[in-house]
Amino acid sequence: MCYYLTMGNVTKKDIVDAIADRTGLTQVDTKVIVECFLDSIAKSLREGKNIEIRGFGRFKVKEKKARAARNPRTGEMVQIEAGFKPIFEASKELKAVLNGEKEKEAPKA
Repeated sequence: MCYYLTMGNVTKKDIVDAIADRTGLTQVDTKVIVECFLDSIAKSLREGKNIEIRGFGRFKVKEKKARAARNPRTGEMVQIEAGFKPIFEASKELKAVLNGEKEKEAPKA
């Protein structure tokens, strides 16, 4: 049985609990899997690779240029260094599920 996590914000522990309940794996094993999955995403992004998970979305990195900005607290001008920003783009399927257009079926365990 798959259930949706409907409480406020969902934490990694909530995800681990839901997967462990559904698969019958221990929470310790499930936590290792979830952490490895998230680490793989972070490592790939750090290496400049995009990640596409069909039916869910795409993670990619966007380069941000150096720029001048104003500190809203003090009004002082500050220089912001160039860097990278992670971006997530939802798939059409995920957008449809979020907008109630179709019910996404969870895969059978």
